[in-house]
Amino acid sequence: MSETVTRMRFLTIGAAALAAGGCVNVSAPDKPIVINLNINITQEVVYRLDGEAKTLIQDNPGIF
Repeated sequence: MSETVTRMRFLTIGAAALAAGGCVNVSAPDKPIVINLNINITQEVVYRLDGEAKTLIQDNPGIF
């Protein structure tokens, strides 16, 4: 087969594939999309004071 015949077959097959392809319609939904997220975030802060720091704070409450 010559190169020209091969190209013509390729082009013919490609054109047939494009013609046989279906039509796709994309449309927006009638109602808005609603996403419900039930999220519960809790935070726990634990602090420890060095005994010396605790005494310093109690002796000088005005520094904080």
